[in-house]
Amino acid sequence: MSSERTSLITARPPGLVDVLDRILDKGLVIAGDIKVSLANVELLTLQIRLLVCSIDKAEQIGLNWWRYDTNLTTRAAVAEAENAELRERVAALERELRQLSEAPARSESVARGAKSRASRKGRK
Repeated sequence: MSSERTSLITARPPGLVDVLDRILDKGLVIAGDIKVSLANVELLTLQIRLLVCSIDKAEQIGLNWWRYDTNLTTRAAVAEAENAELRERVAALERELRQLSEAPARSESVARGAKSRASRKGRK
């Protein structure tokens, strides 16, 4: 009787747990498009892309959006604050560069004005 029981256990189809374990280990992609048309005029297109896998598998294939989602982690808030600080620093540096590039042009025009005034005085 025990040999019948073991043959039944090995012969049974995989259960839900086995299927989920395999899906999470290997991954499952479901893709599809739904188009709604009326009189050959496309009114709506839905593109559906679904990936089901474990976190380890997702990281292995390069998906890790949850690490930077502000609703899911505090690290994202730190990154956002750092990003804002860097933007401010870049803006300040750009202002300084603009001022430095305008300064020589101003000094040249002042020097030209002084030369023209001196040459006019010399003519008098």
